[in-house]
Amino acid sequence: MNTRAWLEDLKKAEHKKAMPVLSFPTISLLGITVKDLISDSDLQAEGMKRVADRVDSAASVSMMDLSVEAEAFGAEIRVSDDEVPTVIGTLIHDEDEAKALAVPQVGAGRTGLYIEAIEKACKLITDRPVFAGVIGPFSLAGRLMDVTEALINCYTEPDMVHILMEKATKFLIEYIKAYKTTGAGGVVMAEPLTGLLSPDMAAEFSEPYVKQIVDAVQDDNFLVIYHNCGNNTILMIDSILRTGSAAYHFGNAIDMKEMLEHVPADIVTMGNVDPALQFRNGTPESIKAETKRIMSECCGHSNFVISSGCDIPPASSWENIDAFFEAVKEFYGEA
Repeated sequence: MNTRAWLEDLKKAEHKKAMPVLSFPTISLLGITVKDLISDSDLQAEGMKRVADRVDSAASVSMMDLSVEAEAFGAEIRVSDDEVPTVIGTLIHDEDEAKALAVPQVGAGRTGLYIEAIEKACKLITDRPVFAGVIGPFSLAGRLMDVTEALINCYTEPDMVHILMEKATKFLIEYIKAYKTTGAGGVVMAEPLTGLLSPDMAAEFSEPYVKQIVDAVQDDNFLVIYHNCGNNTILMIDSILRTGSAAYHFGNAIDMKEMLEHVPADIVTMGNVDPALQFRNGTPESIKAETKRIMSECCGHSNFVISSGCDIPPASSWENIDAFFEAVKEFYGEA
């Protein structure tokens, strides 16, 4: 599939299909746990197929498991039955440890399993692009240092941060290239930790490395969709746009209407129904109202695509998810 052409068609469509980050809630469709899902490529592929059969989405988007790449570097993770896996502890404490850190081979940890899952999903889902989920370079480096320490280290230990950024970027380029071989239409790259930096720090510690990745992997058949759910994204939008990503996805910490004023009209921009407040803890009525509110404020921009603000939590109810898609159809007068 020419994914660039697909993106242009999506932008030109008068009635645009929603494109939420929707994979973790497959646990209830399959009757399994999160621990089961992240450990089995067949379950991941089957879950994505179940979702594609159930909802009329613009694309099939895999889960944002922001632990998998850090685990490949040697970080310890915590896994539970109903929550997204998280990195615990600190792997890198100083510059010497950063210099000594080995860049893992693609396939280390669960990365090989996740690549297999996308390859299998691409064979099952043929009516829309399949996007893999990957972490962004600063968000990966932050998980190796500890997220809080990473923000401090940008000021106190910038050389150490740059060493880790170079290693994270090197690994991510090869990891994403492996996804290119599966038939995937691209990746959704999650770089949320950058959203907590100042604009100047984001321009130094994230932008050049994201751009390096985009330049290495993106073409007409494989796109990078940049995701950032931080609350400073509007302030750093110029830096974000300079990464050259094909499209952008923003979280509910910002005003989507305001963000769209800063993005060129020819660049697809997605967001931002609250995953926790609405998909996880809302009601069908509340999520419909919120979805329609955002669409009424934003759909005047031809480059806007309604989405979740981030990865939809595993325990979200399918009543709420179905209501989100119903709201999109109702807004366009299709229901």
